[in-house]
Amino acid sequence: MAKVKSFVNNPYQENTYLLYDETGECVIIDPGMYTATEQNVVTHFIKDNNLTPVMLLNTHCHIDHVLGNKFVFDQYGLKPKFHIGESEVLAAVVAYAPQMGIRYEVSPLPDEYLPETGSIQFGHTTLHLIFAPGHSPASLCFYDKEANILIGGDVLFRLSIGRYDLPGGSFSTLVDSITTKLFLLPDDCTVYPGHGPETTIGYEKQNNPFMN
Repeated sequence: MAKVKSFVNNPYQENTYLLYDETGECVIIDPGMYTATEQNVVTHFIKDNNLTPVMLLNTHCHIDHVLGNKFVFDQYGLKPKFHIGESEVLAAVVAYAPQMGIRYEVSPLPDEYLPETGSIQFGHTTLHLIFAPGHSPASLCFYDKEANILIGGDVLFRLSIGRYDLPGGSFSTLVDSITTKLFLLPDDCTVYPGHGPETTIGYEKQNNPFMN
């Protein structure tokens, strides 16, 4: 069964996730590593646990979620996979990073893009794709049914939701994504968001102030 390890990275306090299972294969999701220290913490965890990174995934392509894409490519030879609808979001990072005082090493582009639905595999683990736009134009969440965990990007947070005032964002679309997609998952599904602590689907159904 897949396990999750999270690392808080970069000035935006973004959650970078490693998913790995008993085969030793692992997936890196939303690498936000920015400093050498942040890079070392992730690579040391991979090495110390004898893990083999086999896939790099981006839930979406805002700067804080792709800062480590180039580093992961240099270290492990992995190009990112994301929905093609995020391509313009990624392309825009080069222009706005300097304005924000952020050093950005340009991410490689995918060899293949992820569809809106379906699944991807690594080791003994299957991740189901959930298309959840609203925070960004083509966000994907990754659901491991067996472990009952969701890597949710910036769609749903503990007692909050993703920003919808950025280019390609929409409040109504985001709420629709959450209610018609994420809230269909089991109440005890653990949600690992792009920022802040984890939560559960049931807790957010009951308590999230944006969803009433």
